Amino acid sequence: MTETTTFRNPVLGGDRPDPAVIKVGDEYWMTYSSFESAPGLLLYRSRDLVNWTYAGSALDEPIGSTFAVDIAEHDGRFFIYIPFIPAPWSTLTAPAIFVIHADSMEGPWSEPIDLGIRRAIDPGHVVGEDGKRYLFVNGIRRIGLTDDGLATVGELEQVYDGWRYPDEWITEAYALEGPKLFWNNGWLYLVSAVGGTAGPATGHMVIAARSGSVHGPWENSPHNPVTRTTDAAERWWSRGHATLVRGTGEGDWWMVSHGYENGYRSLGRQILLEPVTWTDDGWPLGATDIGGELTAPIGAAPQRAAAPFHDDFQTLRLGERWTFHAPSPGEVERLRVDGDGLVLAGKGTSPGDTSPLAVIADQHAYEVEVDVELSDGDAEGGLLLYFNNRLFCGMGMDGERMLSYAGGHVTHWREPAPAVRRLQLRLQNDRHIVTAWYRRPGGEWTRHAIRYETSGYHVNTMGDLQSLRPALYAAAEGSVRFRDFRYRPLNAPEG
Repeated sequence: MTETTTFRNPVLGGDRPDPAVIKVGDEYWMTYSSFESAPGLLLYRSRDLVNWTYAGSALDEPIGSTFAVDIAEHDGRFFIYIPFIPAPWSTLTAPAIFVIHADSMEGPWSEPIDLGIRRAIDPGHVVGEDGKRYLFVNGIRRIGLTDDGLATVGELEQVYDGWRYPDEWITEAYALEGPKLFWNNGWLYLVSAVGGTAGPATGHMVIAARSGSVHGPWENSPHNPVTRTTDAAERWWSRGHATLVRGTGEGDWWMVSHGYENGYRSLGRQILLEPVTWTDDGWPLGATDIGGELTAPIGAAPQRAAAPFHDDFQTLRLGERWTFHAPSPGEVERLRVDGDGLVLAGKGTSPGDTSPLAVIADQHAYEVEVDVELSDGDAEGGLLLYFNNRLFCGMGMDGERMLSYAGGHVTHWREPAPAVRRLQLRLQNDRHIVTAWYRRPGGEWTRHAIRYETSGYHVNTMGDLQSLRPALYAAAEGSVRFRDFRYRPLNAPEG
């Protein structure tokens, strides 16, 4: 008798919102919203939907903030439809949908092509029963595509008004968005998100409608919502923005979505997996509670545990490990590796305008450590936990003093650290309690006098769909050299 394999959510931890998934042969490929990070659209592959491996990035330099995409395959070619949102560093004046394409999911991917669609987000691709290609967007509106999928035909038109939940339900806003479409048993299913992506824990949800034609009319599921957080006591909040995919067995279906972890919104929206059952009248339903152990897809390998890593900066691992936050065009030119660490040229005047290099945190408790040396000029550099340009904490140095940051500001505290140009820095985030240490290389660690509490470093505080991430920064004139970065999960039991 085959032993049942189980898994726990998330299947990919840390901030990876709006997952888009496609099955290619026996493999699944996924990407997610990268917002103001570059490289963007990080690609992951899996054979079992539970264990995911980094496989590259599809977007070296975003045109704007990169919102929820859709992946499509048509006639052996692959497409990613991308909504870019205006950002301070971009030239866009309105949300705009572009497309990139490749011969395989591994790439190389083309440069973005402007589809001319404005003031729309969340594209969802489908081929109709008429053999023609279409994009659905938030609203829910639809526009035709040319046969090659690289241009539009006609104008956006309203085609579906959504399903209305009871007014007494506690949500953020109605926000009909995230359309994903697929055919099954002669029906075209339209799966959307409503309820708002942040705000109350019970807001975000998944709904379904179907039609016999891409042209409608659309019938709402009598079992809506497909999935939803119904109680703030659940482990996963704001569950929504789902893609439904066929599993590894006959009639086997799964739903990949995102959600905030109860008490850990600072980690961002993490990727969730749940089984899909079909009602006798042909409607998909998700699981009621996905906070415990779930039976894995047929043939799934045991779920991999979070692992520590060490980056000696002998190679530049952009995308796989590091991304710039809010980079300007050509930001990568600030970086070089020379066999003795990573050299980052200074930018801006303080952490808030430096476009720091960040890594995704995927644990409730972890420790990061790095060797920091001010290489030349009057640079300032250090180690942070960074949410956005208005909210971060950590420490840096400028050769004359240690600078302590909390709440997005340099604090009045003058830490009695030595006035040197090289220190090793350590930050520990133990379930929102942040403790710092520093030392000269090879010396004894000194604990920073001030601890920080970061449970409020999240979207509902700042109105920004980001997460709290370890980050390296270099500000002012000159450059900063970083050596031996380490990330270590702390596996102490929960209280």
